[in-house]
Amino acid sequence: MSVVFALAAAFSNSFNVVSQHVASIRSPPAVKGLAVGFYLIRQPLWLLGVVAMVAAFVFQAIALYKGKLSVVQPVLVTELVFTLVLFRVWLRGAVKAGAWLSASVTCAGLGVFLLVSEPQGGHPQPTEGAWLSAILTMAGLTVGCVMLASGGSPIRRAGFYAAGSGIVWATMATFIKSTTDDLSAHGLVGMLDHGSIYAVVVTGIAGAVLTQAALHSGPLSISQPLMVTIDPLASIVLGVWLFGEHFTGRGIRLVVAVLAFAVMAAGVVFMTRTSPEVFEAPAPPASR
Repeated sequence: MSVVFALAAAFSNSFNVVSQHVASIRSPPAVKGLAVGFYLIRQPLWLLGVVAMVAAFVFQAIALYKGKLSVVQPVLVTELVFTLVLFRVWLRGAVKAGAWLSASVTCAGLGVFLLVSEPQGGHPQPTEGAWLSAILTMAGLTVGCVMLASGGSPIRRAGFYAAGSGIVWATMATFIKSTTDDLSAHGLVGMLDHGSIYAVVVTGIAGAVLTQAALHSGPLSISQPLMVTIDPLASIVLGVWLFGEHFTGRGIRLVVAVLAFAVMAAGVVFMTRTSPEVFEAPAPPASR
């Protein structure tokens, strides 16, 4: 069931990207600057994209509540595949054979990874010590990426901002999972007495800022693959670290799982390089 909701979140995010992209490019040439924002909020298609973005957040929260970080976050990679399909079916755009092949490789790698790794176990809430060490580590890695992104070539800046963005989205996913457990255990009012809900807001803002920094600093062919692959990779680490998730595979199964994840990441890279122009102006994700 968690995979179904994760796929629904991925589709909703892709619908948000395409719909808001279409609404943006339809704005009159004379509308510029802040006027673009006022124009868009009056467009039904753009507002529909906002609804899809909210739905994606809800679907992801349900998926994380019912499932494991090690499963849900990798499945969100299919957002790129759904975007490709929507571009072809909805916008009737031309899609290169290489893009379809890359999408197929991505899905195959993801499927094999989930099938072979078989993430198991887990507990609802991490210990305070685990929270502290994980948060400090992820915050340190993010700050390090931002510092390294402060100078150098556009490729370097985009790469490090994207890496920081992926780490933040993965961290946000852990807070979302914790928040859903707080909501289930204590109700809406009781949830406000716990810190996870506020951490979701903080990491959401930080993730959006880093995503935009990555997109504006350098080529999308560098930033998007890093954001899309580092998020699930960091989520797997956090799932094991915080929630006690573990993989049943040993020996050859573990090797196959690692190779399958690498194949999925390679598929993402080539899909970004061969996909049509709708990938050139993605909206920031609701959450990762």
